[in-house]
Amino acid sequence: MRSIRVFLVASILAALTLFNFVAALQGYKSSLHEAEKLFDDQLLHTAKLIAKLPLDQDTDSLNHLSNFEYQVWHNNQLVSASSNTKNTIITDLFPGFGDANFNGYRWRTLVYYDPKNENWVIAAERSDLRFALAENVVIKAVLPIVLGIPMIGLLIWLIVSRGLKPLNDLSQQLKDKQVHDLTPIETPALKRELEQVVHSINALIGRVGGALEREKRFTTDAAHELRTPISALKIQLHNLRDELAVDSEPFLQLQSGVDRMQHLVEQLLSLYRSSPSEFSNLFNRINLYMLAQDVIADQHDVFENKHQNLSLEGTDCFILGDSFTLSTLLQNLLSNANKYTPEGGNVLVSIEETDSQVCLKVEDSGPGIAPEDYNKVFERFQRLSNNPEVAAVQGCGLGLTIVSHIAELHHANISISASRFDSGTAFTVLFNKAFKTDAQPMQTDVN
Repeated sequence: MRSIRVFLVASILAALTLFNFVAALQGYKSSLHEAEKLFDDQLLHTAKLIAKLPLDQDTDSLNHLSNFEYQVWHNNQLVSASSNTKNTIITDLFPGFGDANFNGYRWRTLVYYDPKNENWVIAAERSDLRFALAENVVIKAVLPIVLGIPMIGLLIWLIVSRGLKPLNDLSQQLKDKQVHDLTPIETPALKRELEQVVHSINALIGRVGGALEREKRFTTDAAHELRTPISALKIQLHNLRDELAVDSEPFLQLQSGVDRMQHLVEQLLSLYRSSPSEFSNLFNRINLYMLAQDVIADQHDVFENKHQNLSLEGTDCFILGDSFTLSTLLQNLLSNANKYTPEGGNVLVSIEETDSQVCLKVEDSGPGIAPEDYNKVFERFQRLSNNPEVAAVQGCGLGLTIVSHIAELHHANISISASRFDSGTAFTVLFNKAFKTDAQPMQTDVN
C-alpha cells in the first residue's frame, strides 16, 4: 500500500471493526441469554398467576395468545387448559423449565406445582417467537455500533490527515524548490517525529551543494588550464603569419583546427555545467536530416582515408534541440563507427520519423558489441577489450559518455542493437518530434 494515510486509516479502521465485531458478537450472545432469562421469569410469573385462579374462572384472556398455551392437571386429570392446546399432557410432570415439540413448533415449557391446591400447571411459549423477539431487541441495540463504523472511518481519516499535514507541507516545500536552490529547509513548528528527517535532508542538501561547488571549481580550473595552451597556440599562429603565407592550405587548416578546438572546449565546459532543465531553454527547431548532412560532409575525409562507405538515408525531420551539442553527438557516433569499422566497411546514418518521435540511427559493419556489454559502453573511461580488434583501437573512453549526456539533455532515449549488416552495432537515439505548434526561440534552424 503506497499511501501512508490510506494504510493508517485502513489499519485503524480494520482494528476497530474487528473489536466492534467481537464486542457485538459477545454482546449479542449475552443479550440473548439475558432475554431468555427475562422470558423465563415472565413465564414463571404467568404460571403462578394461573395456579392462583379458581378452576371455574374464565381464562379467555389468555386463549387469544397463539404463542402461549397452558394446562392444569390434578390427580392425572386435565382440569383446565387454554383453548389452543391439546387434551394430552404437553410434557412430563417434572418441576422446572424444559423444551418440547408439539403442534408443529418448538416450545419452551415450565412445569409448576401448586402445593396449596395440589395442581400441576404447565405453561408453554413458542421458542421461535421468543427468539425472534429477543433477536430484534438485540439487533436494535447492536445496529448503531455497526452503522457508526463509516462515521468512525471518516473521523479517523480527518485525524490522520491532520496528523500528516506537516509531512505534506515538507513534501510541498521540497517540490517547490528550484533546481539550484540548495538552501536548508525551514519548517516552523515542526513536529518532533519530522525533526530528524528534516535534519537528514538538510545534511544531504549540504553535501550535494558542496559536491556541486567542488565540481564548479573543477570546471573553472579545467577551463583555465585548457584555455591557456589554446591561447598560446593562437599567439604562435599569429607570429607565424609573418613567416608563412596566410593563404597557404596547411596554415589555414591549422588555424581552423585551433579555432574549432577553442570553440569545442568552451561548448563542452558549458555543456557539463548545464542541467537538462536549464539547457532546454536554449532549444530551437532543428532539421536533424540537414544537420546530419553537414556533419557527414565534415567527417567525409576521415571515412575516405579508410575507404569506408558512409551513407545517409532519410528525409527532413524536425526536433527541438541545440545544434552544437547535436552535432557533437553525431560526430562522436560517427567517430566511434569509423574507429571500429575495418577498411572498406560500411557506415549508415538513417533518420526517420513516427507520429511523435524522430529516430536517429548510426550503424556500422565492425566487430559489434556483445549484448551483455551494451550497458557498459556509456560508462566513463569504459573500453571493451574482449575483442582484439576493439582493444587495438586507440581512444579515451569518453565519446559515448558524452553522447549519453547529450541525449539526456535532449530528453532522448539511446539504445544499442545489432546492425543490419552481417556484423556490427547500431546506436539508436529517439527524440521527441517538434511540431509546427511548438514554441520556437528566435534562433536559426539548421536546414
